[in-house]
Order: sequence, then C-alpha cells, then structure tokens
Amino acid sequence: MERGYQLSKSSSSKKNIIMSDFHQNGIIATLHNFNEKNIDDIEKDLLKFSENTPMTLILPSLYSELERPALTYIVNTLKKIKYIKNLIIGLDQASKQEFLKAKKFFYDLPQNVYILWNDGPNLKKLDQQLADHNLAPQELGKGRNVWYCMGYILSLGNTEAIALHDCDIITYDRNLLARLVYPVANPRFNFDFCKGYYPRVSKKYIYIK
Repeated sequence: MERGYQLSKSSSSKKNIIMSDFHQNGIIATLHNFNEKNIDDIEKDLLKFSENTPMTLILPSLYSELERPALTYIVNTLKKIKYIKNLIIGLDQASKQEFLKAKKFFYDLPQNVYILWNDGPNLKKLDQQLADHNLAPQELGKGRNVWYCMGYILSLGNTEAIALHDCDIITYDRNLLARLVYPVANPRFNFDFCKGYYPRVSKKYIYIK
C-alpha cells in the first residue's frame, strides 16, 4: 500500500494534489519474503532449477579469514549444498605456503572448487598484461578480487546464475544462500539481479549489509 500526503497547489487554491512518498518502477521487487516456504522445499526447487540454470558461488576472501570461525562455518554449511555447481574462491593477501593451506581448507567441498590466488605469479602476470592495455583494475581490494572471479567464471562457460557473499558472516546458514539465489534461478521469475541483506550486531549498533 502506498502512503500519500497532500500538497497544496497554491496558497489560494482549494485543490489538493495527492502524491505518493514512494515510487518504484514495475521491474524491481523489494524485500521478497520466503518465510512461508520451508528451506527444504526451496533447496529442492533450486536443485531442480540447477539442471537448466547452473549456479556458481563466488567467495572473495582474505587469507586471514580462513583462520576465523565464520568461514569455517560457511564451508561446513556449503558441504551440504547440492545445487551449486562451481565455487570460486578469490584469495587475497596469501603467501605460497598460505595458498597451499587454502587448497587443503577447501578440499572437501562437493562443488567444483577453483581458487584464484591473486598474489600468485600467474594472476600477477595476467594483471600486468591487462594493465599494459589499460584493462586491469587499478585499486586493490574486494572489487578487484571479484572482477577476476567474474572473468574466470566467463571462461568456464558453464554458469547461468552467479551468487556472491562475504566470508565473515557469523550468522550464516542455508537460508541466506538459498534465498539469495532463488529469485534469479527460478525460471518463472524475471529477475536478473538480487541483493540480500543480513544484520551485523555489535555492542552498540545493528548494521544492515
């Protein structure tokens, strides 16, 4: 329901114009609610959708996040997810020894796992080649990490839907990923993009990301 307020056309006019304080065109939906649909049913749907809509998940990660409990919990949750075809880990700030540890850390996942070692010689060489043609990202950070992950997904040629989330979500569970992917993967929906929101709670503040 739209709320409205009255705006006088002029101080001398008795005619009022009703204007909505909310406008959104018809191709954007906000805050879809799946609370009435069981997570098992959602995942069953996603597994069916994945037959024609292969899904890939990007995890942009600092090496330091592998040593924190949030990512361990995320990985343990992903071990139970069957509808994701590929898992792309963009690994930042990792030495060679840490890269080898990361390979062991993600080894048991059932998806096709690809680790992009952004500080490794191959990606550094590629980055320099692109920079020579003014095509490389200029700023270090998550944006650059995801940019290369996206490029790698395009090179695989087997993905129709891409999901992306952080690696430090301490409230992570099956629901977060399933509800993020569902609107884009569902062939009956006409969505090209979906952004999810989750709370981050500190001692003083609640943040919505």
